[in-house]
Amino acid sequence: MFDTLSERLSGTLANLRGKGRLSEADIDATAREIRIALLEADVALPVVRGFVARTKERAKGAEVSGALNPAQQVVKIVNEELVGVLGGETRRLRFSKEPPTVIMLAGLQGSGKTTLAGKLARWLKTQGHAPLLVACDLQRPNAVTQLQIVGERAGAVTFAPEPGNGVGDPVDVARRGIAFAREKQHDIVVVDTAGRLGVDAELMRQAADIRDAVSPDEVLFVVDAMIGQDAVATAEAFRDGVGFTGVVLTKLDGDARGGAALSVREVTGQPILFASDGEKLEDFDVFHPDRMASRILGMGDLLTLIEQAEQAFDQEQTAKAAAKITSGELSLEDFLEQMLAIRKMGPIGNILGMLPGANAGQMKDALAQVDDKHLDRLQAIIRGMTPAERADPKIINGSRRSRIANGSGVSVGEVNDLVNRFFEARKMMKQMAGQFGLGGGGRSATRKLASKRKNKKGGKRGPTPSRAAAGMPDLSGLPPSLQQLPPGLDQLPPGFDPSKLRFPKGR
Repeated sequence: MFDTLSERLSGTLANLRGKGRLSEADIDATAREIRIALLEADVALPVVRGFVARTKERAKGAEVSGALNPAQQVVKIVNEELVGVLGGETRRLRFSKEPPTVIMLAGLQGSGKTTLAGKLARWLKTQGHAPLLVACDLQRPNAVTQLQIVGERAGAVTFAPEPGNGVGDPVDVARRGIAFAREKQHDIVVVDTAGRLGVDAELMRQAADIRDAVSPDEVLFVVDAMIGQDAVATAEAFRDGVGFTGVVLTKLDGDARGGAALSVREVTGQPILFASDGEKLEDFDVFHPDRMASRILGMGDLLTLIEQAEQAFDQEQTAKAAAKITSGELSLEDFLEQMLAIRKMGPIGNILGMLPGANAGQMKDALAQVDDKHLDRLQAIIRGMTPAERADPKIINGSRRSRIANGSGVSVGEVNDLVNRFFEARKMMKQMAGQFGLGGGGRSATRKLASKRKNKKGGKRGPTPSRAAAGMPDLSGLPPSLQQLPPGLDQLPPGFDPSKLRFPKGR
């Protein structure tokens, strides 16, 4: 969503690099480009004016003029102002001292409230809570059924005593839902309310009546990030008519310009708590202003990438795979397991997009060519193999490759390419593991290299004197892998005590 804004801002700030001193004209030109970039991103005009004014004032101040690298200091200022516009520090949900905590969802029809209720329930379950979904949208056709289906997929209980489709009292359902939660010991209640195609008095009155009936701890305004300036007007109307304590942005994976995300918090004064960037239930997470600002400026989002990896990868399986890599025993079955774990993290393009510099010209073009279907084909090829073939790809001869190709719907050339690349990758990983001291023959290669160096310098090696005679410590009590000192450390001072050495764990 922020691709255009990110590209404009990154290009504008890149023009400052290499300048040892920034003139007032440089700062004015940069501020002008930032203003244009924000306006093109559909950011509200009052927000743009305040952002540019603050950035310009700070850029002309002492913090830039006295900096060793003024250009980097301007980038830092823009990043800090973006973080401020997006909310500053990450704001977490407020939980009630006495359960259940009540979370009410409000917003226009089509903003994604019902789907978001399921995403929120799934996220709460991963945090160790027992959420209850309450179906108070009794007017939109099949809204109750949709919430029940979404709740079932999320593994959450749905309280839906009324069929909906114009039947039932949503305020009464909300009250009964809270009582049901207390009875069944649900510690969080998510109330899904009705929306409209536009802001009207009836919607506001109904939402306010539900709010008064359940006294929610959090009222989350769900806004479609693709509606641009209308998001600000709608948010202001809900703030004045119902009141809300936080904002949830949906459809951040769309191709809109994203100005709503930069405007809603600044205009309403309420923080953005969550963001949804896909249709799947797992495409939902806490909104971090600093991380979003970093992504907009092309600096990546490594923290989110690490968190997603921790959730997707099984530590025990990863440790086993690492051990097999160092020993050169990695199989196609292990490769498939790691590939499936990567797929759990989401589309490959989104994952790579979190890396620093991903929005740069050539990198951006390369990411646009990334196709998850390629991984699907690799998965189909590996699944078309027998367990024995996955464990030992060396047995895959010509006839086997033909059978695998026919079974997986690909050409024999694609099977050959996968097998050959796998052997090359396994060999390379083993060599790299050895170079970093992780096993896999790297130490023997290092010893051979050291031996060659000694032979070049002094010809044939003479008898090796004892370490004590050479004034070196006795390392016989250490593990065999540490008795061979690295080149350059073969001369140690007399009386050196090896027990004081601090080795990595497992050595």
